[in-house]
Amino acid sequence: MISKSKKEIYLILPDIRSVYNVGAIFRTADACGVSKIYLTGYTPRPEDRFGRERKDVAKSALGAEKTVPWEYREKLEDLIDELKNKGIEIVAVEQDKNSIDYKNFEVTKATAFIFGNEVEGLSKNILTKMDRIIEIPMVGEKESLNVSVSAGIVLFRVLNV
Repeated sequence: MISKSKKEIYLILPDIRSVYNVGAIFRTADACGVSKIYLTGYTPRPEDRFGRERKDVAKSALGAEKTVPWEYREKLEDLIDELKNKGIEIVAVEQDKNSIDYKNFEVTKATAFIFGNEVEGLSKNILTKMDRIIEIPMVGEKESLNVSVSAGIVLFRVLNV
């Protein structure tokens, strides 16, 4: 499925703790025309293990969990390898010595953005698998933004929505 922005964009959410962050990212993904969201590890899913709707996800997603395709994958590394084999560029949104300012990044092909855990971020091992690493520069005292806020900033900027 091609996103509304005419760019094939995927999100990967590994080990996101907060159900409310997941729901907020679904809403942003819908607003930006994201093609699909991959949930990995212990990231909360829109459905419980019995296939029933999770009301806590639905509350913050406001129906976007039904409009944005999603898929659960247990192993993040396997998903990254699969997407790379399909020619999809994998871009981490993370602070790293190899990162570039997100304002200097341009989507030129099918791209999957991966946003890390709220506390730990993405591991060095995962970062070595990335095609690119982008970051949102911080000028205040805090080191990072909320993961759902980061997703909104990056998606709206790079997709020119």
